[in-house]
Amino acid sequence: MAAGRSGIFLNGSYGVGKTSVLDHLGDRFAEAELPFALFDVDWFHRSWPVAEGDPRNVLVEAENLRAVWHNYQRSGPKTPIIAGVIETVQDQERYEECFGVELFVVHLTASPEVAAERLRGRYPAARNHALNWHLDNHQALAARLGDESPHDAVIDTDDMTPERVASVVFGTFTSRTCA
Repeated sequence: MAAGRSGIFLNGSYGVGKTSVLDHLGDRFAEAELPFALFDVDWFHRSWPVAEGDPRNVLVEAENLRAVWHNYQRSGPKTPIIAGVIETVQDQERYEECFGVELFVVHLTASPEVAAERLRGRYPAARNHALNWHLDNHQALAARLGDESPHDAVIDTDDMTPERVASVVFGTFTSRTCA
């Protein structure tokens, strides 16, 4: 597999396991000695106040992703592995432009009950406001992603560990890109 020609985007609503799978996917690439770089997009747009004319901070996020991706590439081509949310074809195009590669979009799903359990495990009592926001918005985002978002594969994570999901994504991606 030639690094730098395509990437993986783990897409899904809150609590489906994107960040956990991202970490395990990095382990799989490292074990296979395949060059990669991990990106959790939440850390590239989380700032306040937002820039004027960019209420979702997507333009700032894109600039930040480009800069870090450029730095990672200094040591050679890598496969970008990204966890975030792609709701529209335009979102996917923006990410592909940032990384300069075609993205293999994997839509991770989870039932409302499993997502809620995972979210409750993520947020301590002191962050109850964040927990409630994610619980209140999980279903609406999941519905939008199911109806509108582009994806190449769909994986239900309810009965799978993040490590197992990463193995499935890795196998599907490498068989696709090595073929």
